[in-house]
Amino acid sequence: MKNLKNTLFLALTISILGSISVNAQSKYIDKKGKIVFEASEKLFEEVKAQTESATAILDLETNQIASLALVKGFRFKNSLMQEHFNENYIESDTYPKATFKGKLIDFDPSQLSETPSKVSVEGKMNLHGKEKDILTDLSIYKKENAIIVDGGFKVKPEDFDISIPKIVRNKIAKEVLVQINFNLIRK
Repeated sequence: MKNLKNTLFLALTISILGSISVNAQSKYIDKKGKIVFEASEKLFEEVKAQTESATAILDLETNQIASLALVKGFRFKNSLMQEHFNENYIESDTYPKATFKGKLIDFDPSQLSETPSKVSVEGKMNLHGKEKDILTDLSIYKKENAIIVDGGFKVKPEDFDISIPKIVRNKIAKEVLVQINFNLIRK
C-alpha cells in the first residue's frame, strides 16, 4: 500500500510540475526538500515558516527544475500566525500549493563537482493563483550520490495579490526572502 501511495504521489507531482523528460538516468528528485520563507521586521515578532516536505525534480538532460510545496505544510513557531497565514493571507483551502517551473541557464552537468558553483535559474513561481517570473542564482554541487541545490530569492506579497491588513502591515517585511535547499538523488 505504501509503494502504491508513493507511486501515486510521484505521478501526481510529475503531472503538476509539467513535462519534465522521463529519462530516469538524468532525473533527480527530492521528496523532503526544505523551503523557508521569512518576512520579519526588526522589533516585531518573527514572521518565518518552513516546510521539509517540498518535492523537487531536476532533469540534467534538459536542465529543467521544478518544485511543489503544499502550503499547509509550512510551519510557524506561533500556531495563531500559522492559522492567519493559511486562512487570511494565502487562503490555502482555495490555493493549496506553491509551484516553481524553470530552467538552469548555461549549465553543463558534466562540470558538476563537489565544489559548489553558481548557476542562474529562470522560471515561473505560482502562488495564490498568480504567477511571477523569477530569475536568481543558485548554488549547485555533488555530495556523495546526491546533487545539492540551494539558494534564495525575494518576492513581494502584492506579486501574488496577497493583501496585508493595515493593522499588521508594518510588522511584515515588504519583501519576503524565500530560501530553498534540495538534496536530489537519482530516480
